[in-house]
Order: sequence, then structure tokens, then C-alpha cells
Amino acid sequence: MLIRIGPSHGAGDVVDALLECHERIRAFTDLALRLAVTAGLSAAEVRDAAASVHRYFSVALPLHARDEEESVLPRLLGKDARVDRELAEMQREHAEHGGAVSRVLAACAELKERPEALPRIAPGLADAARELAHHFEAHLAREERVIFPAVHTHLDRDTRAAVHAEMRARRGAAVDPAPG
Repeated sequence: MLIRIGPSHGAGDVVDALLECHERIRAFTDLALRLAVTAGLSAAEVRDAAASVHRYFSVALPLHARDEEESVLPRLLGKDARVDRELAEMQREHAEHGGAVSRVLAACAELKERPEALPRIAPGLADAARELAHHFEAHLAREERVIFPAVHTHLDRDTRAAVHAEMRARRGAAVDPAPG
């Protein structure tokens, strides 16, 4: 499965870009779990999947968190009490999922180098991926239900464009433009 983690080339707005990020979060969490539970993978398949998952969770996921915390949050804060509560919850949860992300990264780092270690590593990787999936299910849904609509409600077109430009700039500096 090829999943692009670099910049989107679509013509959508900032909310579309954030939603694309959420779809990639779901896809790479699922890929981590499938890596852990799928029998009969070749060493190359294990290595490639582990490298993709590692790259996503070490590069792209932190960029998405920065998008939300550095570009969206400061512009929405103080505009609506319900949104402010969700923004605080969002920040708390970003910190909370760090342990499971670290476990996925450690497992995938080892599998990139030693794919034959999958039988030993798979249970811990599966547990961490399931923990992330459970966490992200509620976390992403709330952002999509409350925060992302607030971007359209409370931010004018120029401000939304500025957020989108900041997102693209982060990716231009941190992720090469090739699919990966």
C-alpha cells in the first residue's frame, strides 16, 4: 500500500489538508497493526512497512501536531468556550499518545534493521498500534466535529490561507517531495 506522507498537491483549503492528515494517521496506525498481525510477510515487506510506519510517526505526525498547536490553536483560542475546551483537550491528548508512538517507533526501528525479529516484536507492536487506534478514534473524531468546523466559522479566508501556508512550509522544510 502506497501512502503519501509528503505535502498534498490538492486544491483544497486548510481544513481539507488537516482532514488528509487525519486519514494518513488512521492509515499508518492501521499499517502498524497489520505489520504486527499479518503472517507470512517477506523480510522486504517487513522492512518496507516498518520504514514507512517509522517515517510517518517520526516525521509527519509531529508536523501535524505542530500544525494544530502552533497554527490553528493560537488563532482559535478565545473565540468560543466550547472550542477552547477542545483545544485544551487536544493538547493534553497530543502529549498522552507519546508513549504508544515511542513504542511503535522503537519496534519499527528494529524491524527496519532486523525484519526477522518480527515474531518477537509483533505482540508489543500490536499492543501499541491498538492503543494508538483507540486513542486516535476519539481524538480525531472530536477535532473533526468541533475544531475543524470552528476554523471555517471563526477564521476568515486570509487567516485560513495563512495557516495553510504555514502547514505547507513545515512540510517543505521537513519532508522531501517524493512519495513515500
